[in-house]
Amino acid sequence: MHTKFSIPVVFSCALFCALTRGSLRAADIKTTVSADEAIRLLAAGNERFVAGKPERPNSGLDRVHSTAKNGQAPFAAVLSCADSRVPVETVFDRGVGDLFVVRVAGNVADPGTLGSIEYAAEHLGTPVVVVLGHTQCGAVNAAMSGTELYGNLPSLIDAIRPAVRTARHEHPDSTSEELLAASIAQNVRQQIDAAVIKSPQLRHMVLHGKLKIVGAVYKIETGRVEWLDDTAPPPTKK
Repeated sequence: MHTKFSIPVVFSCALFCALTRGSLRAADIKTTVSADEAIRLLAAGNERFVAGKPERPNSGLDRVHSTAKNGQAPFAAVLSCADSRVPVETVFDRGVGDLFVVRVAGNVADPGTLGSIEYAAEHLGTPVVVVLGHTQCGAVNAAMSGTELYGNLPSLIDAIRPAVRTARHEHPDSTSEELLAASIAQNVRQQIDAAVIKSPQLRHMVLHGKLKIVGAVYKIETGRVEWLDDTAPPPTKK
């Protein structure tokens, strides 16, 4: 059964550098944006992107200089697939320092990605994590096909196979295309659940209302982010 939990990440260079210096300056400048406000900002940014009217906020050198001097306080963390067709800041129309993005094939919640997300949530005060799958995902397709893999790929794809099995069970008469779509959405939910189960820190923050984790699927054919029904963002304020 799916639970409304979610989480993402990779061991951030920022975290490594901060730890080796014995300092976490960014902890002093946590974002003041709420989880629901953060989701609305993401949804509004994607609407601008799809409409062909991006504003590209916080994208100039002044923002680069400001974040270099004052540190980062991203208002959202995104665990995304590494697919080159999913440029996260672009599709949400955000700029430098806005999003803490963790990318790995299949948007898998493994120890590395979880460590990065824990850093964003605990030390940067990021109020929301988005687990973002996408259509035509090669990693999910590989888990469906059973193709023989080598190197480090098998362990990555093994983390996705349970989602494919669940999708097959729930959609026994689906076409290959329909099964892929169902598996992609199920994988998002599975990685949300896995993240909270594997990370006591994230689970504690979710249970105490300090963090919200939601899921979405990016349509590479249209540029639109579709939020999963059970984790849909609140209506955009007029």
